[in-house]
Amino acid sequence: MANYIVKRIILAFFTTAAISVLSFVVIQLPKGDYVDWYVEDLMQKGDHISLAQAQNIREYYGLDKPMLLQYGMWMWRMSSLDFGYGFEGQKPVEEQIAEKLPTTIALVAFTTVITWLFAIPVGIYTAMRQHTVEDYTMTFLGFIGLAVPDFLLGLLMMYIFFKYFDFSVGGLFSSQYEYAPWSWDKFVDLCQHMIIPAVVLGTAGTAGLIRTMRNNLLDELAKPYVLTARSKGLRGWRVIVKYPVRVALNPFISGIGGVLPSLVSGSVIVSFVLSLPTLGPLLLNSIQRQDMYLAGTIILMLGALTVLGFLISDLMLVLVDPRIKFEGKE
Repeated sequence: MANYIVKRIILAFFTTAAISVLSFVVIQLPKGDYVDWYVEDLMQKGDHISLAQAQNIREYYGLDKPMLLQYGMWMWRMSSLDFGYGFEGQKPVEEQIAEKLPTTIALVAFTTVITWLFAIPVGIYTAMRQHTVEDYTMTFLGFIGLAVPDFLLGLLMMYIFFKYFDFSVGGLFSSQYEYAPWSWDKFVDLCQHMIIPAVVLGTAGTAGLIRTMRNNLLDELAKPYVLTARSKGLRGWRVIVKYPVRVALNPFISGIGGVLPSLVSGSVIVSFVLSLPTLGPLLLNSIQRQDMYLAGTIILMLGALTVLGFLISDLMLVLVDPRIKFEGKE
């Protein structure tokens, strides 16, 4: 086990390094740089700066240097946990990320929990009720969940909750708790505001996971070891939960690593619609401005967390599925 973890950590290091190079290069692929965007933005607002001022800004941020040298300087500062300053607002990158990260993590946690709590039982139930009205109904609802865009579902839920329940969905808190000190009531209000975006973001994923759980469980139930267990006297839910469900959970566990980046990228529009301070809009805006330090740091952080997530999911798979060994032998 120790050798396996060491190998994965070494692989994770090189993977993260490759992500840092790719993210830094891709952000700078579009024509121009942040200064060009800044000058154009000023012109749209009816203001302007001279070419000399623009060049001074470019030299101040080091944008006049070759890309390889810029990357080396960025990595050198990163080695001492100095993430630099974002171009817009001149705030440290770590401060800008710290403002959005708690909300993002909370939203990811809420979405994952709601998705799993609904998808796993429903997937098991539809597998046990194959070709029944319940199975067809859940399949139909699942396809609707996959087809409805997240932003449209968000707008619809905002309207329903505001119209019929007199509950404001946008933002993290109701107006009376936004600047109030932390209390139990404020925490409950936060949870209430998190449920709606979690449901919106998790709808499509839930529909897909229900189908995955159903199909995997049906495949396992048809295998000889299940028939053998039943012939030895195991009946009902005992024979299902003991082995088939554990094996059918593999896609859920193996997908842990991709949860954070997929939700961050998928939450951009939903965050705009629901006024949520998450990393998604911050990443989008920084990429549009070609803010390589802010955007590159966010992408690198998401990549590192993804690599860590896949390592954790692989370790969990070994614990859940007895067929999987640390050295990859079954």
